[in-house]
Amino acid sequence: MAKSGIAVAYKAKKMGLEPFVSEFKKENQINYSQEIRKNFKCEFGGHSEKLLDCDLLIVSPGIPLDIPILKKAKMKNLKFISEIEFGYKIKYPASKIIAITGSNGKSTTVSLIHHILKTAGYKSILAGNIGSAFTSFPIEKPGIEFIVLELSSFQLELIEFFKADVAAILNITPDHLNRYNNFEEYTLAKFNIFNNQTENDLAIFNLDDNICLKYQNTVKSNKKFFSLKNNADIFFNGKNIVHNSRDISVQNLLIKGPHNIANIMASILALSPFHLKIEIINKALRTFSPLPHRLEFVAEVNGIKFINDSKATNTESVKYALQSFPKPIRIIMGGAGKGEDYTVLNPLLKQYAKKIYLVGESRLEMEQAFKSTTDIALFNVFKRAVLAAYSDAEKGDYVVLSPACTSYDMFNNFEERGDRFKAIVHELKK
Repeated sequence: MAKSGIAVAYKAKKMGLEPFVSEFKKENQINYSQEIRKNFKCEFGGHSEKLLDCDLLIVSPGIPLDIPILKKAKMKNLKFISEIEFGYKIKYPASKIIAITGSNGKSTTVSLIHHILKTAGYKSILAGNIGSAFTSFPIEKPGIEFIVLELSSFQLELIEFFKADVAAILNITPDHLNRYNNFEEYTLAKFNIFNNQTENDLAIFNLDDNICLKYQNTVKSNKKFFSLKNNADIFFNGKNIVHNSRDISVQNLLIKGPHNIANIMASILALSPFHLKIEIINKALRTFSPLPHRLEFVAEVNGIKFINDSKATNTESVKYALQSFPKPIRIIMGGAGKGEDYTVLNPLLKQYAKKIYLVGESRLEMEQAFKSTTDIALFNVFKRAVLAAYSDAEKGDYVVLSPACTSYDMFNNFEERGDRFKAIVHELKK
């Protein structure tokens, strides 16, 4: 009964179907339960066998496919699809889909693509794993020229006919290993994004990513590549982005760092079939702001700069954070783990971290992983970790929240965690 589940229930009802909504949480844990009761047949506090009387199950992306009720549904040969698949089935045929997945950089890339399209005057929506659910928009009606989707591996598990005109995998690094049996299973879920593409569609890959290269031969569509290191369809020469023998400057942009140059290149390639003017792209690049919770500058308090990188829920994202500042940082880490090997951060922590402040469920595991790197302090309470980092800091230091974990042990989502961090910093500033 989360965002996509509610959106698809309303859309299904509007299309003349009869939704039944099932929620594991108790009714008093759902703020909008009365509204759901008024509009739908529903159940709270567990998934009953009433679900087995349905013709089709639309499973929210956060639900593992091996829970008991879904095992029973499989035995009955009930069909499962995702909200993304349902949206694809009903969308207006002329609307173009640009779909982006990857372990890191998805949100920035889809937001930039959407921003470029809007700058060019197109009617575009941004949906999926960012902002509003796909089916919350009037996608069945004419008028939406582009649908830009951020898709997680969870959302891609249950697609059947879904097809994007342009699809991209930005990178693949270990993530969500608490959900998948192994890294290959996670990778193959990502590669579902290309399943139904034909040679008339565009598939985009990162030439610098060995996993992308390993599996790209399984893809039937027209392929293009971006690279920070090598010649490709679009590449970075150390100073400018080069595309179609034309230089695109990355100077004076609001988004910084090599990872964002990669995101920009993927965005430009994704829009290449639609022949946008380079002047429009340059204007959009200059006016695009960094997203909240992604290396977001919060405030400077007594000469100490605070950075909110709450979206860094895996080790790869933390690598970017550690390398993004002019001097070693005080880093706040921890939360609910996803089965990653935290020791992969040790070389960078030794080089770029002054001190590590650990909080949340994973703090003891992280302490063991990082014990040979630098000073470490452990906390039970999030606010105490932030205040301790401030208390230890000297003028000119950076205090960076970059957790390498999800937030679900202490917060509802990474946004709430980031907002709490910002609130604590603003209290300090006052």
